[in-house]
Amino acid sequence: MPKGSEFQVGLLKRSEIAEANRIFRLAFGTHLGMPDPMQFMGDRELVQSRMRAKNVRAFAARHGERLVGSCLATRWGSFGFIGPLTVLPEYWNRGVAQRLLEKTVAQFDNWGVRQSGLLTFANSPKHVGLYQSFGYWPRSLTAIMTRAAELKPAFEPDLLSRLDRSAREATIRAAASLTSGISKGLDLTEEIRSALVHRTGDVVLDRRRGILNGFAICLTGAGSEGGTKTCYVKFGAARGGRAGAQDFGRLLDGCEAYAAIHKRAIEAGTNLAREGAFRVMKERGYRVTTLSIAMLRPNQEGFNRPDCWVIDDWR
Repeated sequence: MPKGSEFQVGLLKRSEIAEANRIFRLAFGTHLGMPDPMQFMGDRELVQSRMRAKNVRAFAARHGERLVGSCLATRWGSFGFIGPLTVLPEYWNRGVAQRLLEKTVAQFDNWGVRQSGLLTFANSPKHVGLYQSFGYWPRSLTAIMTRAAELKPAFEPDLLSRLDRSAREATIRAAASLTSGISKGLDLTEEIRSALVHRTGDVVLDRRRGILNGFAICLTGAGSEGGTKTCYVKFGAARGGRAGAQDFGRLLDGCEAYAAIHKRAIEAGTNLAREGAFRVMKERGYRVTTLSIAMLRPNQEGFNRPDCWVIDDWR
């Protein structure tokens, strides 16, 4: 019998979300050797929060009626990423992850994305080898960085939620145009809409003379990917060009002001191939807490390039 053939893989059911969340925490917490694996990521919600978004598909692996693993596929227009992929520890090394990846990679192919990626443990040949077998190739490290909460905001940030409907829709279109200029077809529209509709955060804007020079999706609060202690910048991008560093700095100013309003520490990641973005963040006092390897299919740089002023991480 081929490895993993005793498992059935299909779409994750809403009735299984709580168990998928439990497996997610248990699997990562166990791998990292935490005394209480269930405390992994505190009250932050990745599985449940992402399941509500229209640009996400969630797959489940079952052994009989029992949920033993899950994997989420997220689409940002022409780009997609895998994660989190988690398997119940007692089912490790039995082919569950491979079965989940078969479905996930097929979903990207059905969507017609130009490229897909993921983050994994750079020091784990097992994890890197697993993804390589599906065509993903390890490239540059991604740094997940944090900065302590400010006592009070330096200014009032420009937020998408405060615009009227017409201006909001025009700004969302401008954001899609900005990201497509960074990587053809890259589009965060559904992530933006999900944050506003489900009230899991807001979108910080950098607008000058009627032009959108940058935006950042900041998630925080109960039920969000940031949780009640962190303002998580899931994605941010500045226009770049000659004024790239300045635009990026202003965008960070807005993110930090938004985090300060909520009295939260800020967390933001960037790939080290984006040297300018990483250096600006380090100079502003961001501290690297985790380094993971970014893997891409096909093996091309995508928007992990020195000229890209982008914040993200594909967890």
